[in-house]
Amino acid sequence: MTLRVKVSSKNQIAVPCKARERLGIKQGDYLLVEIRDGSILLVPEPIDPVEALRGLHSEIWEGIDPQEYVRRERDAWET
Repeated sequence: MTLRVKVSSKNQIAVPCKARERLGIKQGDYLLVEIRDGSILLVPEPIDPVEALRGLHSEIWEGIDPQEYVRRERDAWET
């Protein structure tokens, strides 16, 4: 979806209704602003940032026993 907005004389923009509804953005919510390769990315700020990161990259631990991994790491420190 591509939506068009205009920068006001105060350098402000309004987030289009369709985008707000789709992302659940409400009055008073904060947006994170990222600059990536010459583009601006607006992302709703999570209410609980820790919860938002829970499970991030969990796929790298699939098939690995965490206790065994830690044991091997600790053993490597002693050698």
